[in-house]
Amino acid sequence: MPTVDNSADPLTKSDVIEQRYSRRLVWSILERRRRRCWRRRVRVAKPVGGVKRKGRRFENCMDTHMAFRICFCALAGFSMLAQQPDVAALRAEFAPAGKLRAAINHGNPVLAVRDANTGELRGVTVDLSRELGRRLGLPVELVPFDSAGKVSALAKAGVWDVAYLAIDPERAQDIDYSAPYVELEGTYLVPAGSKLRNVEDADQTGVRIAVSPKSAYDLFLSRNLKHAQIVRPGTTAESLELLVGRKLEAVAGVRTALVTASRIVPGSRVMKGRFMTIPQAAGLPKGRPQAARFLREFIDGVKASGFVAAALKRHGLTADDAIVPAPMR
Repeated sequence: MPTVDNSADPLTKSDVIEQRYSRRLVWSILERRRRRCWRRRVRVAKPVGGVKRKGRRFENCMDTHMAFRICFCALAGFSMLAQQPDVAALRAEFAPAGKLRAAINHGNPVLAVRDANTGELRGVTVDLSRELGRRLGLPVELVPFDSAGKVSALAKAGVWDVAYLAIDPERAQDIDYSAPYVELEGTYLVPAGSKLRNVEDADQTGVRIAVSPKSAYDLFLSRNLKHAQIVRPGTTAESLELLVGRKLEAVAGVRTALVTASRIVPGSRVMKGRFMTIPQAAGLPKGRPQAARFLREFIDGVKASGFVAAALKRHGLTADDAIVPAPMR
């Protein structure tokens, strides 16, 4: 039977405090007993015929001391066993349908891509999903989406169990996040001959900026732009058509995706600066506390082990495309 990697299930702060207190209490009792034994040894061990003897009281004392040591080890062992998760309950919380349904956004090429002919999904989020399923002992079903907005909109619909999204306060109302596993840059693509030179130039009256609806940069720019107008075409292709037709002044997006898009829009360029850093994290619908804790530790572990960095490299991505932040612990 598949096993769960319990190393990814951490102790809570209260658990750690309780465990340390219990160990220190037992250790303090042992220490007092040891000192008492030593004092008795000095009093009892008198020379007899030029040879020192330990004395019966000292032997009894040391037997008691050994018993305390055994009790201490047993207490530590039981404490560790008490922290192991209920595997069946953890699996049920992660995957109510019996399989881990992973929402894969192939609209962001840093996270995943979808083969146009076969429909096969591949990318760092696909690798993360399969590794998570392996550790949980659950089959994995990849659920494709062409935008992050569509993923977050279905957080309460029960169609996915784990997703990979940019952290945003609005989304956090329905989704519990891990720490970021990668960080991306949000910037602008502008057409040939654009007068916009810097990211700051975009926020002015008369500038129309296309965004993917409900994307991380849509949510961010909607809160922060003061003068520019936000336009929300249905797809990136529609945004590029509007850009070519001079009906837009800029397209907002993830740098890697915009660099790819610039190759099919003659004369266009991607700005060097950024208007935001986009922290990409794993998340799951709220109301699954044990699964959320496991997921947080899982993401921290795959960052620390080099799994995420290796996955990015395997899929042809570099530090210019995504940065792997340091683990939380």
